[in-house]
Amino acid sequence: MKIFFLFLFLWFYESDAQLVKKTMKNIPDTWQTKDYTSTFGEDSDYAINSPGFIIQDNLTAIDTVTGLQWQRTDGGEMTYESAGLYCDTLTLGGFSDWRLPNCHELFSLLHLDKPNPALPDAIFPKTAAEYWWSSQNQINDNTKAWVTNAGGGVGNHVKKETISAGGTKRFHVRAVRDILPPKEYQSRCIQNADGTITDNLSGLMWKQQPLQDSLNWESALQIAEETNVAGVNDWRLPNIKELQSLNDEDYSNPSINPMFNGQISVGKYWSSTSLPNQTTKAWYLDTRFGITTYALKTDKLKIVLVRTAKTSLQAVEAESVLPYRLYWNNNTVHIESNYPIESMSCYNITGHTLYENQDHVYSLDIPQNPEGCYIMSFIINGHTYRTSYIHTAR
Repeated sequence: MKIFFLFLFLWFYESDAQLVKKTMKNIPDTWQTKDYTSTFGEDSDYAINSPGFIIQDNLTAIDTVTGLQWQRTDGGEMTYESAGLYCDTLTLGGFSDWRLPNCHELFSLLHLDKPNPALPDAIFPKTAAEYWWSSQNQINDNTKAWVTNAGGGVGNHVKKETISAGGTKRFHVRAVRDILPPKEYQSRCIQNADGTITDNLSGLMWKQQPLQDSLNWESALQIAEETNVAGVNDWRLPNIKELQSLNDEDYSNPSINPMFNGQISVGKYWSSTSLPNQTTKAWYLDTRFGITTYALKTDKLKIVLVRTAKTSLQAVEAESVLPYRLYWNNNTVHIESNYPIESMSCYNITGHTLYENQDHVYSLDIPQNPEGCYIMSFIINGHTYRTSYIHTAR
């Protein structure tokens, strides 16, 4: 029996101009499922936002966690400048709005339970790439750009290192596109009154002040699990994708958003993620610029704690702003509205209309569509809303 999963991505287009764009709905898990210690709290002990892809055609794939659509086979080795032009002029899968991804989007693809290349090879065919370009320069140094590497890390590299610029390394390009326009926030972080920070881009809650002591990896796992802060005890050591999401490439020394009030200083911070091919080592984030690399688990590094929590902002959006609710019911998408639905259309990502209704009803059932990504557009009480959902069979 197949179990069908429905992933919902909600946007409301009647908002004021905002400052910070959220391009990924959620941060995918690292794929790490193997245990490397008997101490509870390592990466494999938590399966959060399990990765998934829908191969839309032989050329593109949709990430069911982030909601992004990716070029499957990368575009090959080229200079940083050529990579940007390549994406801007690319037509693929019937779309011409491709762009060069930022480093967080690129990092979300990595398979951290797999050695070089650290990518899910059933989705992204292996190429000769050693690195993949992002759209971001290093702060205060335009000669360097942020890239991910085939070994599983992210870092800042000199643009001239690639072969086409006279170097010896292979920097490739992989294009991405937004299925719907990114959601926007007036600020990246919400500073809570209980010593915690909520990151609007990741949806994660962080203990604002790192732990005072630097500890080895095993001890870091243990103390994270034992911590009780802000009235909750589900704190944990972040996996490397969650930890890297903290990084803000607009800052350096430390490369952390000022909303943390300087609490996270320059240093090396443990993640819960081990190296699969060097199991005595684990990944960490260096907050001088924001690179991810690894150290022996016996080394003593700094510790910052994270938890997964529904923020009050998300609750308000779900319960107050949106006048409709979506449910997966008997292989159909069921819609209930507080007001008559004046107009509703459902179409696939290529723009082909699959269903329309203009009956001014309070509820609708959309018949099951094949596995894929779908977009629904509503007019309710004079306002236009758009929702995308991804239907997968697992």
